[in-house]
Amino acid sequence: MKRVAITTLGCKVNAYDSATIADRLRAAGCRLVGPGAPADVVIVNSCTVTDAADAESRRLVRRARRLNPRARVILTGCYAQTKPHEAAALEAVDHVIGLSRLDALTRAVTAGDVERVVAGASRRERAISTVGARRFDGQTRAFLKVQEGCDLFCTFCIVPMARGASRSLPPRAVLAEIEALAEEGFEEVVLTGVHLGGYGQDLEPRVDLPWLVAAIAEQGVVPRLRLSSIDPHEVGESLLRVMAAEPSVCHHLHVPLQSADDGVLARMRRRYDGALARERLAMIRALLPDAAIGTDLIAGFPGEDDAGFERTLAFLDASPLSYFHVFPYSVRSGTTAAKLDGRVPPATLADRARRLRALGDRKRAAFARRFDGAAAEVLVESTRDPETGALRGYTRNYLRAGLDGPDALMGRRVPVRLAVDPDARVRATVAGA
Repeated sequence: MKRVAITTLGCKVNAYDSATIADRLRAAGCRLVGPGAPADVVIVNSCTVTDAADAESRRLVRRARRLNPRARVILTGCYAQTKPHEAAALEAVDHVIGLSRLDALTRAVTAGDVERVVAGASRRERAISTVGARRFDGQTRAFLKVQEGCDLFCTFCIVPMARGASRSLPPRAVLAEIEALAEEGFEEVVLTGVHLGGYGQDLEPRVDLPWLVAAIAEQGVVPRLRLSSIDPHEVGESLLRVMAAEPSVCHHLHVPLQSADDGVLARMRRRYDGALARERLAMIRALLPDAAIGTDLIAGFPGEDDAGFERTLAFLDASPLSYFHVFPYSVRSGTTAAKLDGRVPPATLADRARRLRALGDRKRAAFARRFDGAAAEVLVESTRDPETGALRGYTRNYLRAGLDGPDALMGRRVPVRLAVDPDARVRATVAGA
């Protein structure tokens, strides 16, 4: 048995791809070991969302060679796809395998009889080839990639070039995957994609995300269904009404705004303005009163002046958002944004990111306090909190809660009563305990 270690950078889609790769390698007779463990083959599943991500991918490859000098080191993922020959110039790398090349990757691991560089034109891909993950090590929730690629071409993003054109997993395949994951014992499945809101627009007949969510709910085999990121202009009334009507669909939406200033949004080439974002957030809160609403924010995008930042901050403060993921703007060479003028000084960029995070912390705390004393359901994770030893898990509306109880609760949905302490930490008491 070849011992194979996989290190993953980046997003949930990359994590899903790594899980699919791992399952394929197990089927080929390999033994998966943890990152950093002695291995015969090390795979680095790379990210390329920023120049810093490229650098981190290169660092992890060099680290893999240093820790396993006799191992075969394989670089795959988005950096391998967008810059295969730059990646192949790394002395630490034996093979560079681009995206959608699962057969070649398997051969590179098991036999090594593939070329040093295997990468094709991602924009020509018309199907999703990396699908079928059944095991998610350390995860209680399963992920399912139902959509791949993107056609939006926001000015800061290289992903459309890395991941290719938007394409969707056919509904029959989605339902079969959901059923298979339920049979594996998963009680929650998270639908994910590079551009999840674009699901189904490439299919014939054309369908959309609300239709898919309703079909999965009607199938009735998974107790909890959660959605990953959806852009503001794609959060419509039809989706929200399906979420409100179907008990299995978790009341949680992640809506990446990036900014709320119209000038910055135009420079980003986003498909909405502040007014539309405000309308959609208000609609979510009206139709899903208890929903967690998260967002991604880029601090210090080129051309964001002090007034534009203050407009974004005021918008966020008045919004029903529950939590923020804040990213200081980082250059990605090859994107339109990398050529824009109006660069924000590093000190100003850091200060804006700090202020956004502070507001996000206040929003998160205020949202949690709304549910002090409320009844809820927690899906208990398979590991305990390393500091307190408590069990932990998420409610349907994405409150992270700690609770006391035996290991037998791990992986199960548990009815609880919530209590929120003065620091907005959420504790749960098992109902009837």
